[in-house]
Amino acid sequence: MNKGRLEAFSDGVIAIIITIMVLEFKVPHGDQLADLVSLWPVFLSYLLSFVNVGIYWNNHHHLMHAVKRVNGSILWANLNLLFWLSLMPFVTAWVGENHFASTPMVVYCLDLCMCAIAYTALQWQIIKFEGEQSILRQAVGGDLKGKISLASYIVAIPLALFGIPSVSGILVGAVACIWFIPDRRIEKALAQN
Repeated sequence: MNKGRLEAFSDGVIAIIITIMVLEFKVPHGDQLADLVSLWPVFLSYLLSFVNVGIYWNNHHHLMHAVKRVNGSILWANLNLLFWLSLMPFVTAWVGENHFASTPMVVYCLDLCMCAIAYTALQWQIIKFEGEQSILRQAVGGDLKGKISLASYIVAIPLALFGIPSVSGILVGAVACIWFIPDRRIEKALAQN
């Protein structure tokens, strides 16, 4: 099957996710700059989530350039990723409204963990379908960056659960930082083929 519909649908869903997140901003009561200060947790959670969703969009875009065609398993794996990403507006709002409290932070980190697992599963389905000699397999190799990210999310969950949500936030931010610079592995593999 052609990959065009998968790409278009995914781009649309991700655009809607970002739109829903920004709609969570409420206008402050008052007309002074100081009135914006109370919105810092909402803005920070939005910024972190916007960067994370943007990272997934960027990597998904690269991933689809490495794919020649798709099958039903890839479509379902992609929907799984989009499901977990679609929860980002909810967890973002919950974390922001509650000033990064423990329970919302646990759920936020759990969602990011599930997004990472879903993205990895999507990669595996593509490699399984296209074979070990595929461009994607050559590009991702052992996927150290992906494993570090997943491990960080897994560690962040109990840290938030046991009352250290600030450290969880730092770990989530660190993962975003390592992915913020676009992953060039797929670009390099495509250039070599």
